[in-house]
Amino acid sequence: MLSPGEFVNFYAQAGAKKCANSAEKLYLSAVLAGFYIASGAVVANTAGHLIANAGLSRVVCGLLFPFGLIMVIITGAELFTGNCMITISLLEKKAALAGMVRNLVVVYVGNLLGALILASAIVYCGQLDLSGGALAVHTIRAAAAKCALPFGKAVVLGVLCNVLVCAGVMCSLCGTSLAGRAIGAFVPVSFFVIGGFEHCVANMYYIPAGLMAAGVPQYAQLAQEAGVDLSALSLMGFFSNMLPVTIGNIIGGCGFGALIWATQRPGK
Repeated sequence: MLSPGEFVNFYAQAGAKKCANSAEKLYLSAVLAGFYIASGAVVANTAGHLIANAGLSRVVCGLLFPFGLIMVIITGAELFTGNCMITISLLEKKAALAGMVRNLVVVYVGNLLGALILASAIVYCGQLDLSGGALAVHTIRAAAAKCALPFGKAVVLGVLCNVLVCAGVMCSLCGTSLAGRAIGAFVPVSFFVIGGFEHCVANMYYIPAGLMAAGVPQYAQLAQEAGVDLSALSLMGFFSNMLPVTIGNIIGGCGFGALIWATQRPGK
């Protein structure tokens, strides 16, 4: 595996390349990454929707969701949260701030489209009918809970999440074999899921899927019968979650990248 110092050199070059890629390539790679992360969310939701024990449900989700990030890394797709580590390239003077901002904006929009495509497919092709619609209720409840998060709490959970996501990216890219890369990504991401932290790209699936499901009369009726509070579940609720979580993810990811650079760069 690469040492932390070797990783800094490696990622400085990789981040510079990310910033130099064409907008079209970035966007299409980001759509793919959004789809992969949303796929992890779909599988985690499906596996855990009937588990009443909250702790056990999180463990099950934590064992499944990380495969989304593994697919992102192995296929070379572009993920907003991981790309916050381009701060390493910035600090190594391999990339410019304008290039980093351009990358993050294009990738964010692409991730959103990829997640929305899968959310639409899952809701409108009837996949949420599973267990007599219990999966739909679970999806709506999860989305409503995210929309109801206070701003400050969402920021903090976003920071904690992306420290672990970027640690997963680093551990994965330090690996020199497929198994090493997969294991490196798996453990930190599993931790953030089990810890209940907030990931903006995952929420690009969770909340829109809940919103779309709540717009289907039979799903909305089942959610109301289950006592789900739908008051916070709206387009405004989506934005009220995405803004603080994205801010937190940026702080956590950029901060992690800067810390690794400051402590592990060659010659330090």
